[in-house]
Amino acid sequence: MRFSTKQIHAGVTPDPATGAILTPIYQTTTYVQESIDKYLEKGYSYSRSSNPTVRALELKLAELEGGADCTCFGTGMSAIQGIMLAFLNGGDHAIISDVAYGGTYRLCTEVLNRFGIEFTFANTADPQSVRASIKDNTALILTETPANPTMKLSDIAAISEIAQAAGVVHAVDNTFLTPYFQQALDLGADLSVHSTTKYFDGHNATVGGAVIAKTAEHDEKMRFIQNSTGSIMSPQVAWLTMQGCKTLSVRMDQQSANAMAIAEYLEAHPKVKQVCYPGLPSFAQHELARKQATGFGAMLWFEVKGGLEAGKTLMDSIELWSLAENLGSVESLITHPVTMTHADVDEAERKRVGIIDGLVRLSVGLEDADDLIEALDKALQNVPG
Repeated sequence: MRFSTKQIHAGVTPDPATGAILTPIYQTTTYVQESIDKYLEKGYSYSRSSNPTVRALELKLAELEGGADCTCFGTGMSAIQGIMLAFLNGGDHAIISDVAYGGTYRLCTEVLNRFGIEFTFANTADPQSVRASIKDNTALILTETPANPTMKLSDIAAISEIAQAAGVVHAVDNTFLTPYFQQALDLGADLSVHSTTKYFDGHNATVGGAVIAKTAEHDEKMRFIQNSTGSIMSPQVAWLTMQGCKTLSVRMDQQSANAMAIAEYLEAHPKVKQVCYPGLPSFAQHELARKQATGFGAMLWFEVKGGLEAGKTLMDSIELWSLAENLGSVESLITHPVTMTHADVDEAERKRVGIIDGLVRLSVGLEDADDLIEALDKALQNVPG
C-alpha cells in the first residue's frame, strides 16, 4: 500500500464484535483472563502495559515509518526520555543536536546529567562535528532535523553511517516533517521519534509521543521502558490521534504549500530582515532538504528589521495567527521561542546556536494562504521603519 492508503487502513480492522469501522476506545484498566493456563492468551492484562486502542495506533505508525514496531507515550518528551532511559546508563555519553526543542535541552542538562550521563551538544549539521564528538563511552546520537526553531538540517544518512561504524544508536526527531515527507529509518536511523501532539494529531486536541524502531530488539527496549515507567499513551488520546493520521498527507501538502507562499511573501517584504524556510533557494541547506525529504514542511521563521522590539510589536498586534506554543495544527500559530518554547535554554547557548532574540517562528496551518499573508501584512504595518 502507498502512504495515503496506509495512513487510513494500517493497524485498523473492523471491530470483531460489532463490525465498527473505527477501533473502539478500550477505556479499561484490566482484562479478565480465561484461566491461569491461558493467561495473556488475548495479549492484554493491564493497560499500563498494553491497550488495544494504543496498540492499533502503534501498528499504524510503525507501518507509516517503515519500522519493526512502535511504542506510544503520554507526551513527546516522555518518548524522548524513553529513548534516553532505554539506551543510556550512568557513565555513558550522548551526542545531541545543538539546536533542539527546549524540553530536550532541559531534560539533558537538568535531569539526566544528575545520574552521571554526559551530553555533548554538537553541530549535527556538520557530520564531521558528530564524528569528532564520539567518545569511547558514546552510546546514543539524537538529531533533530529540521531543528526547532532554527530549521537547521542534519544529514541523516551521513550521521547514521558514522553512528553505525562506532556502534552507536542513532535516533532522529522527525516531528517537523513526519514520515510523509521524511523517512528517517530508510535513511539509516535506528529510531524515529515524534511528538504526536503536532502533525499526527493536527488539531490541537492531544499530547502524545511515539518511538518507531527499525529492529525488534530496539523496540523491546522501548517497550520495557514504556511499561516500567508507566508512560504509555492513554486510549482516548490514541483514538483521537488515529483519526488525525488519516488526513496527514492532505494536511501536510496544503500546509507546506501555504508555508512556501508565506515564505516568499516575507522574503520580499522591506521590513523583514531574514527568512528561513527549507523550501526557499536562499536557505543555506536547500539542496540537503531536497535530497533527504520529499517536502519542505510547514515550519519557518523570520526576523523583522528592528529586532526584538519590532518582533514583539508584530506578535502582539497580529490577527488570525494565534500566539501559542504548539505547532503542526490546522490553525496557524506564531511563537516567540526565546520567551516561550526555548526559555529554559541558557542565553549564551541560545545565541551560540542561532536562536536570536528577534526570531519569530511560524507554524503554518490550513487557512487560505492569502488571508494569512494579509494578516501578516497588516501586522507588519504596525512595525516602525
